Amino acid sequence: MGKRIGLLTSGGDCPGLNAALRGFGKAALGRYGMELIGFTDGFRGLVHDRYTKLGYQELSGILADGGTILGTSRDKPHKMPNGTSGKTRDMTEEVIDHYERHKLDCLVCLGGGGTQKNAARLQRVGLNVVTLPKTIDNDVACTDTSFGFDTALGIATEAVDRLHSTATSHNRVIVVEIMGHRAGWLALGSGLAGGADVILIPEIPYDIEAVTQAIKERARFGKHFSIIAVAEGAMDRTQHAQVQKLVDAKNRASGKEERRVFSEQLDEFHRQHTNHTVRLTEQLSKRTEQESRLTILGHLLRGGTPSPRDRVLATQLGTTAAALVDAGQYGVMVAVRGDELVPVPLVEVASKKKLVPLEHAWVQTARRVGASFGD
Repeated sequence: MGKRIGLLTSGGDCPGLNAALRGFGKAALGRYGMELIGFTDGFRGLVHDRYTKLGYQELSGILADGGTILGTSRDKPHKMPNGTSGKTRDMTEEVIDHYERHKLDCLVCLGGGGTQKNAARLQRVGLNVVTLPKTIDNDVACTDTSFGFDTALGIATEAVDRLHSTATSHNRVIVVEIMGHRAGWLALGSGLAGGADVILIPEIPYDIEAVTQAIKERARFGKHFSIIAVAEGAMDRTQHAQVQKLVDAKNRASGKEERRVFSEQLDEFHRQHTNHTVRLTEQLSKRTEQESRLTILGHLLRGGTPSPRDRVLATQLGTTAAALVDAGQYGVMVAVRGDELVPVPLVEVASKKKLVPLEHAWVQTARRVGASFGD
């Protein structure tokens, strides 16, 4: 008998999830003779034992489909919602029971940073786990890229391209909000590819006066329109200093309760920060005396057909994961390193983010063509 494998997709939906499931499944079924079951709605399905058998029929015709045939959620096994009370329960024991009842040899988890952390926790309690990196933000640690990023980058770039027409026709400043809470890869890449005049990312705190001057400078040279690509997590220098102060205090905290207080303060800051691009757009209208409009791309970036590059990458990651499972190499994430796919220990991935280095080639290229980062 071949190995019995459980699969789940967790976190936000992302182009390429179905392609990765198909890649893993077809290799696992056809080449390695494994038996597959899929848990629905991420770790929620694993906790509540909701599953479906995965065979060739279920995996057929899904390569180009967006979303995930298994469904997904952001639930965590150690912090599962408990009814409508708003409280959570640690249901890791239920996960272990269902893993053992199904006689699984390994659990394969497809997801971003949160999924990597949850998988690492399950590894620590004795489960065999292998993960694949997916995210449109491109912020999963220890891998050059993740499937979903290329598709989202193409959608964001097309949006910036289209907004150029309106900006030039009406002599407007158009602010484009692009997903990316902590990492600015998507705003940076689409801003560079789409020719944005200002690019604001979380890694580089901006000064509103510097942004204003960049727009006015363009006007002096006869360019009476501007495109501002803004990551949703971008902050000005004052906001960045506030966050850094809370982060440092949380890191210095000695007790669990003290850390919880600082975590809640950080959460509250980010909740209040959600409308920052609205305020930024209003500020630019007043400061530049140019009509400014805001476009928020939001979840538009997550959906739809994966790009050919993401289909290839997802299929490669899926088939490589199947080979690792067959070889009994567990507790790893399949990572992209140059032209190779390599297993990286989950302990090296979990709780880390891949942020944009300040001297990254994309940053330097954008500066050389005259884009401003507001610094």
